[in-house]
Amino acid sequence: MRNSDRPKPASKSLALSFELFNEIGIVAQLARSQLSDQLPEGLISSHFGILNHLIRVADGRMPIDLANAFQVAKTTMTHTLRGLEAHKLITIKPCPDDGRCKRVWITDAGCKLREQTIANVGPELADLLADIPEQQIQSMIETLTNIRQQLDANRNG
Repeated sequence: MRNSDRPKPASKSLALSFELFNEIGIVAQLARSQLSDQLPEGLISSHFGILNHLIRVADGRMPIDLANAFQVAKTTMTHTLRGLEAHKLITIKPCPDDGRCKRVWITDAGCKLREQTIANVGPELADLLADIPEQQIQSMIETLTNIRQQLDANRNG
């Protein structure tokens, strides 16, 4: 169902919806800042995001696929990938099936950096969430996953 086909929510629902997404945005910004503090000089959270994506979703992606996944222009992704390549965290190789396109592969150094960054930021995150019951955290994850899946399904239509 497209957004234009849905019934209009009540104003209270609009206010709550905005407040929820506003909080998500603020939390995301603060988390990115905390993450960036753990990265080596010259790297930012978007670099980590690509490394994480290559491990979590699939290694060997085409740059255009990464640009689409992160919803950025191909030129922006190309610039970000060049930074990762300069730090030897990824390699970009011609596609074996079609030499006209390229694929992005995470290196051992990229995998190690991702794991080390998670190990560095992990204790801070655990301390932050220490007073929240695990079941409540799991419920939040499930709810946010559902929201992400709905947004992802509707982003192109």
